[in-house]
Amino acid sequence: MLPDDLERVAEHHVPGAGKPDIQRLKFGLENDTYRVLRDGSAYPLRAPASNPCDPGLDRGRLDHAWLDSAWEARVLERAVAAGLAPAVAYCDPLRGILISRWALGRTWTPADARRRANISRLAELVRRIHAVPMPAPARLMSPGKWIDYYGAALTRSRQNRQGEVAAETSARPPDTRGGRDLSAAAVQHLAALAALPNLDPVVCHSDLHTLNLIDRGDSLVLLDWEYAHASDPLWDLAGWSANNDFGDELALDLLTSYAGRPPTNDEYLRLRLLIWLYDYVCLLWSELYLSLDRGVPPGVAVQGDATVDGVAARVLALADRLNASK
Repeated sequence: MLPDDLERVAEHHVPGAGKPDIQRLKFGLENDTYRVLRDGSAYPLRAPASNPCDPGLDRGRLDHAWLDSAWEARVLERAVAAGLAPAVAYCDPLRGILISRWALGRTWTPADARRRANISRLAELVRRIHAVPMPAPARLMSPGKWIDYYGAALTRSRQNRQGEVAAETSARPPDTRGGRDLSAAAVQHLAALAALPNLDPVVCHSDLHTLNLIDRGDSLVLLDWEYAHASDPLWDLAGWSANNDFGDELALDLLTSYAGRPPTNDEYLRLRLLIWLYDYVCLLWSELYLSLDRGVPPGVAVQGDATVDGVAARVLALADRLNASK
């Protein structure tokens, strides 16, 4: 979103009076997040990126974006009612704009995420997410669909960067800098996952990491529900385990706490497969992120200039971990 449009949105829809002070906190593939200060209060504002990723997929992009935003709005409404997300101040699914109340509290450190008591708290939080009533029609996603989506987008981005005419993208994900066999290993992990008994999909947050979790002391709330979808119930556990670099022992503790009993062999195998696939999806996302021109619109202050360096470092770490466990 261009600065003038952003200012108009903030002036009309952020509570308070006077000129809003806008700072961009982070940019994603399709949306940017800002902090808007007005009358001494802060509000997170999410709006479409000024240079969004174009995956180049022939699936009715505008209609699909609207359906995704409308789905997220319905999920968010239910999450707020369940005390899982900050209250919404303004939401416009058609334009992809979301303004929330600022969540007061603290984020967890890596050490916090590994504490046994917090593993139990996180497991309870995930159970509550998965109990959120699912809006219809469900936005169904799976590891294979994420891989296809980001793999095709990355291929297109690389072709465009090389000045080539973007031909029809392949469904096979491109090889990453982590090693030529990762895409083949992903196919093997997906096949192993498909051989396990099916589980009914539930509402998943799908982006569980410490920066999206706010500890208010007596409760936990989650930010950034834009990736929420209906999926395997262990996908969120895999995401939290992968994003916090859990080893087998901590991942098993999380699964046991979530299930309320010792997990079966199939459940533990399912979690391990999903952790690997989550890492692979994150690797594709990160390489796509690094391949794009993420220029800063003029007139907007920016925090977190080290984001690109952090993503680049994460790519190398993910590639090493995936190769070590493929």
